[in-house]
Amino acid sequence: MWSSGLATVKRLPLKKRLCFLLKLACLVISVLIFCEFLIYFMVVFQCQWPEVKGGTHTGKKETSSSVLKAMILADTHLLGEIRGHWLDKLRREWQMERSFQTALWLLQPDIVFILGDVFDEGKWSFPKAWEDDVRRFWKMFKCPVSTELVVVVGNHDIGFHYEMTTYKVNRFEKVFNFTSGKLITRKGINFVLVNSVAMEGDGCALCRAAEAKLVALSHKLNCSQQKPNHSNKRCSDVEKLPASEPILLQHYPLYRESDAECTGEDSAPPEEKTIPFKEKYDVLSQEASQKLLWWFHPRLILSGHTHSACEVLHAGKIPEISVPSFSWRNRNNPSFIMGSITPTDFSLQKCFLPYESRVFAIYCAAGALLVILILAHFQLLTPPFYFAQRLISKHKAV
Repeated sequence: MWSSGLATVKRLPLKKRLCFLLKLACLVISVLIFCEFLIYFMVVFQCQWPEVKGGTHTGKKETSSSVLKAMILADTHLLGEIRGHWLDKLRREWQMERSFQTALWLLQPDIVFILGDVFDEGKWSFPKAWEDDVRRFWKMFKCPVSTELVVVVGNHDIGFHYEMTTYKVNRFEKVFNFTSGKLITRKGINFVLVNSVAMEGDGCALCRAAEAKLVALSHKLNCSQQKPNHSNKRCSDVEKLPASEPILLQHYPLYRESDAECTGEDSAPPEEKTIPFKEKYDVLSQEASQKLLWWFHPRLILSGHTHSACEVLHAGKIPEISVPSFSWRNRNNPSFIMGSITPTDFSLQKCFLPYESRVFAIYCAAGALLVILILAHFQLLTPPFYFAQRLISKHKAV
């Protein structure tokens, strides 16, 4: 059969061969364009900004100009030179870049928050490798002038507490204009950026400095929320901020025993949910968590680190959202959070990115179709009924 097929190929005119090759090339290019470009537009296009009301009692919707549109993602883990294979690095960074740039173009957020572990090897990378990682990050996550990018530090950026040094913290702060305890206010909304790696509570120099900044921010926010006629000498010289309960942004989640109560398709796998969390490693300690709640009385906490989604209530009323990893290296179904936020309210919506298993299935199906087309064109693919007839005839002859 193969010899007859080769003979058929030789008899085909050159024009027909070129036409067939052109059709195959068009099929391959179409699949590549769909899987590497169009699929991101198709998926992100389905995501819509959630609606938010102006306040609990007003019942009126805020105007678009008064609502802050925030995009929140976490744990991008850009691979470094030590553990990052070049092909894995190329693939994961392309996926994240296409997803992020597509989301920026379609959704046009006012601000983007990345909740730590931007890099995978920041905790041990040398200066040259660090500069290369930073260069690639700014290429992937480049934002237009109309969108602000705010990055929070994670343990993979500066190391766990025992690996954290002043040098690593300073170089991260220099690149991302981040301080270990920073307040940013946009459209009357207060965001507190926490270096959760420094919330060890052991009195180290970096930990003391970070906690001192947080205490100062707490004082300023508490004074700003007091009524104008309330007399308090401690607040007399304090700069007033918008009287809005803050939103905490950090890498480590506040203390919880495990992910056992977490639900949703992007929560931790069932076999991992009941594994107890280790304080100061998987989550903040109970003491550090209680401090943050006491200091700030936040209306929302956003965290990363676990690579899986979870929603918990602290003190029965303060929601914390753990944002899943944005990298396909950590999940088959990455996502990010879309938040419509006002000084008095907020509404969150999750936007899922393409499932990698589905993209792989499309490539496999396209590859199988390509093989079938080639075999059929060169008459190397026997129709089923002819094949069955030949088997029957051979069986009778025997």
